[in-house]
Formats: sequence, C-alpha cells, structure tokens
Amino acid sequence: MQDVAANPLLADWDTPFAAPPFAKIAPEHFPPAFEIALAEHRGEVDAIRDQAVDPDFDNTIAAMERAGERLKRTAGVFFNLSGAHTNPEIQKIEREIAPKLSRHSSAIYLDPKLFARIAAIFEARESAGLTPEQIRLVERYHLGFTRAGAHLGEAERARLAEIAQRLAELGTAFSQNVLADESGFTLMLEGAADLAGLPDFVIRAAARAARDRGLGEGRYVITLARSSIEPFLQFSSRRDLREKAFRGWTMRGDGTAHDNAAIMSETLRLRDERAKLLGYADYAAYKLDDTMAKTPEAVADLLSRVWQPAVARADAEREALAALARAEGANDAIAPWDWRYYAEKERQRAHALEEAEIKPYFQLDNIIQAAFHVAQRLFGLQFTPRDDVPVYHPDIRAWEVRDADGAHMGLFYGDYFARASKRSGAWASSYRGQRNLDERVRPIIVNVMNFSAPAEGEPALLSFDDARTLFHEFGHALHGLLSDVTYPSLAGTNVSRDFVELPSQLYEHWLEVPEILERFAVHARTGKPMPAELRDRLAAARNFNQGFATVEYCASALVDLDMHANAADAAADPIAFERAALARIGMPDAIEMRHRSPHFQHIFAGEGYSAGYYSYLWSEVLDADAFAAFTEAGDPFDPQVARRLHDFIYAAGNLRDPEDAYRGFRDRLPDVGPLLEKRGLA
Repeated sequence: MQDVAANPLLADWDTPFAAPPFAKIAPEHFPPAFEIALAEHRGEVDAIRDQAVDPDFDNTIAAMERAGERLKRTAGVFFNLSGAHTNPEIQKIEREIAPKLSRHSSAIYLDPKLFARIAAIFEARESAGLTPEQIRLVERYHLGFTRAGAHLGEAERARLAEIAQRLAELGTAFSQNVLADESGFTLMLEGAADLAGLPDFVIRAAARAARDRGLGEGRYVITLARSSIEPFLQFSSRRDLREKAFRGWTMRGDGTAHDNAAIMSETLRLRDERAKLLGYADYAAYKLDDTMAKTPEAVADLLSRVWQPAVARADAEREALAALARAEGANDAIAPWDWRYYAEKERQRAHALEEAEIKPYFQLDNIIQAAFHVAQRLFGLQFTPRDDVPVYHPDIRAWEVRDADGAHMGLFYGDYFARASKRSGAWASSYRGQRNLDERVRPIIVNVMNFSAPAEGEPALLSFDDARTLFHEFGHALHGLLSDVTYPSLAGTNVSRDFVELPSQLYEHWLEVPEILERFAVHARTGKPMPAELRDRLAAARNFNQGFATVEYCASALVDLDMHANAADAAADPIAFERAALARIGMPDAIEMRHRSPHFQHIFAGEGYSAGYYSYLWSEVLDADAFAAFTEAGDPFDPQVARRLHDFIYAAGNLRDPEDAYRGFRDRLPDVGPLLEKRGLA
C-alpha cells in the first residue's frame, strides 16, 4: 500500500473537482500505476466471472461497469498527455504499455466463462424486469464480446488476442512516426524575399514559432501545424517555397526516416485476418456492421453521390484558378501547392474577401466566449474560469461548467496553441467520463487545438476555418459535458462512429448565426463589430472552393474504404494502392487527399475511424437536416427544439440506437439533399 500512497496517480486527489494533480505526476509514475491498476482490474473481473451465484444484471453487467476505476483514471491522464504534451519518456512508456493494455482487454473480452454469464443475461433480458437503459447496456456488452470473438474456439481466440496486441503496437508506432516527421520539419524563411506575399499575421506567427524553437529574433519558421502551413500556402508568392512546404506536409510518413509503409501493410493484413476469423468478408464489412451505415455498399453509395458533383465543381474551380494564373503570367498548370494560393486570390476577386481583412474579427478569446454563449442560450450552461485547477502546460485554461440552476456539470479544459510536444489536428477527449451509477460523477473534458500562438502582447487571431474548428470540437465537448446517463459505457461520446460527429458538426452552424457574429466578431484593434456588408460577403462566400474541399475529403474517405475492403492488394504496396485507388475514382491532378495514407492517423494510429472516415460526411447529412429544425422554427435558439436536441442527442449518450435517437429529435430520418445544398453541390 506504500506504493499506492506514494504514487499520485493512485492516491486520492484532493484538487478542485478531483482534477489530475499534473504538477505531482512524472513519467516514472505511470508504469507502476498501470501495473497496480491492471492487476486490480483483473482481480475485479475474475471475481465477477467466478461467482458461484447465477448471473444477473447487477452481479455481472453493473459490476463490470463499476470495475477498473484506477485503470480508467491512469489511462485517461496518460493518453491525453501522450497526444497533447508528450516527451521521449512518455513515448517509450506508450510503446511498452500499448501491448499490455491490449493483452489485458483481450483476456477480458475473449474469456468464454465471462461471456457465458453475459450471454445468459442477454437471452433473458426482456423478461428480467430491466429498464430500457439496462437492456441497451446488456445488448452492447453482448455485442462487444461477440465482435471481439468470445464465442469462438480456443485457437481462434488466442490468435485474435495476438492480433489485437500487435495492432496496438503498430498504431503507437505509426502515431509516433508521424509526430517525429511533424516536429522535425521546419521551413526557415530568410529575409524579405522568403516572406514575399505573407500578411503580417502569418509573419508574426512564423516569428513566434522561431522563438519557440530557440532561434531568436529576426528568424521565421513555418511548421506542419495546419494553422501554420495552410496560411503560408495561401499567401506566399514564392512558388518554390510553397512546393517545399507542401511536399513536407504531404510526405509525412512516406519515404522519410520515419516511413510508415511497413506498418500500414502489416496493419491491413492483421485487420483483414481478424475480420475473416470473425466471419466477415473483409475488415470494412466488420467495422461497418456496428454503425448507422451498416455496410460498405451504403457508404460507397453516399460517397459516390457526393463525389461526382464535387469533381465537376472542382474542375470548374480549377479552370477559374488557371485563368487567374495565366493573367498573372504563370504558364504552368495549377499544382496542388498552387491551389490555395490562387484560390485566395480568386476569393478576393469574386467576393472581395481577404483573409487579412477577416482574421482580426476572429479573436480566440471572443470565439471561445461565443461558443460558451451559444451553449448558454441552447442549454443554460454557465462557464466560470478557474485558476485554481491544475493544468499540464501554462497555455491551458480551465472553466467550471454549471447548469441554469447553478448545479455543477463538469470541468472543461482548453488547450489551443500548437507546440512540438503535441500531435497535429484538433480533438476532444476526457480525463473523466460521466456516470450516475452509485453516485453522480461529472466529467472532465478537454479540447485540444493547434492554432498559431500570437506574438507577445498580441491577441490570438483565427481564420474563419479555425473558428469553425473551435466550434466543432466544442460540440464534442458538450456531448461529454451534457451527458446524463447511469452507466459509464453508455455515456457521452460512446456512440456509433458515424453518429459521434453529429453533435460537433451541428454546433458549427451557430458560428454563422448573424447575432453571434454581431456580438463576438469584433475587430481586435478598433473593437468595432464586423460590418453587416462584410458578414454578407462572408456568407456569400460560404461555398467558395467547396469542390476542392469536398474532393480532398471524399478522396481520403474513398481510399480508406477501398483499402479496408481490399486489404490483401493494399497491403502489398500501400502507396501504390493509394495511387491506383485515386486513379480509379478520377482524382483531379491539382488536388491532394486531405490525409494521405502514410500519415492518416484517423485510420492507422488506432481503429477509431478505420474504414470509417466517411463518418464526417454521414454525420453532415444528419447535421444539415438537424439545423433545419431550428430554421423551420424561425429561431436558431428555439427552446422546444433545443430541449429535444438536449434530450435525444447531447445528453442521451448511447441510450438508443442512433436512428431511434435521431427520430426522437426530428421525427424522421434525413436525406442527402440538404447536404448537397449546404455544400453548393445540388
């Protein structure tokens, strides 16, 4: 017990809201904490399995929900830090702990004696006097054990455990390779010639990035953080530097010292083998069986209905960009590193919009407050800054969240700026999930972004896309903060992968509500609100370049699906397969995939979105129709619609099948039409 008391990960936390005591936690605390927590959880599960009494909901299913609290807490802290603030020590521990956690999970989910108890409860669930939530939980447990292979023979179960362990190792290695390429790349800009075309906000961010890397004053660096490289590609008039930056961005994990091809090949083979052991034709069929889409054919149908009009739109966009380039004396065809540069010029020409004109109106602090304000209007939430809550980096901010009656709803962390210790992208995660089992436990949720940090004394300015990203991730955060279910396995974002993006993508709509822009889009220097005519121009340009955006996304989703439906061919040479897959669908030469497979962390750094990157588009079909409920009510904050949204989507976790949840909110299922209209592709 002395080890337990001395280890801050295992001791009781007397911090506000029992938040992790980050200052006390060092990397060396994690291995012993995991060892103790794993053994403790294994003992709890063995006791559930080996009971002499007949299985029932409370002694088996609810007992499983109560087990493993120390393990959940330790893993929650560790994996959040490994993504948002890692170091070589944490990365080494991650490589060691990933296979151990996989073995631990497999030992539970492939245990035939434990599965027999769950199967008996499943068979009697309708006559056991259970609540609808308890029945749902039993069904999810039974499905989880079945999809893991608990019903198979001993040899098959042993092989599935081996596969799961190796996939955990591969996913960790893939992620760490990508981070190494991202943090190792810098494009140094030397002198005025290298800065040609860059507006002040890009130059200031590049100077800050150089200082953060210890390069001193007068130096400028472009990194592979999206908020750094995309503005550079938009504005730099140096085509040679744009190409260098673009190739660095798109070649992460491909032909570098951290090449991911072998990892991808083995991952694809193992996933395919597992799917076949479980009786599926391929991994895509296995993965999609437990989603709203259900089948690869349904996903392919949706993507194809969007792909063709998107390509047609992109071709027209390319012609306009090429004409603009020719008018400026450029004779080369539009290359992928040219598209954003000329698109920005075309946007200025067609809509009189310049990023430098827009960006001062989107101050990070104001957009955070805008997201909070919408949550208050829709759901009655209040956000109070808390400086007494421990944080893991000086940039992190914390807020206590309360409901309209002042009751505590959770703790929210915001981690907004890019740094070398953080993987790229933006995401929401949790340090603690919500549950009402035995006691009311409220969640601790974090949003992680990679915005460019401002110069000293300057406000952080966002692009409109950055602001949309903030709203998107805050929608995920609300899905966790508003969760109100009994059992932790059903709480928050523990829903179907192609349903989990609905709360986040839907929340983006409120950023463009006129009264939100009027109140929060105020100029960083003058303090004046964005003029109505500028808001109108911004709205008119909503679908500008939408062919490009849809093509780069859909190409990634189609390649993901193709790879996992044809794993043997893809595994033979993943890079060649990617090229062939893009050729088959007619990928425009001037556009690159949003995520090329060698750095496609959604699908290879774990299995969250494997064969499931389509989920964003599937959820967009839902969100386009869902926001229409407010439009039809004549008020973007209509209280009755907001109440249904709260009850059936944001607070409901996985209490219902996703189709039933959506019908509960909207009384029907949506059609793809509103999506095509929203994107200007109808």
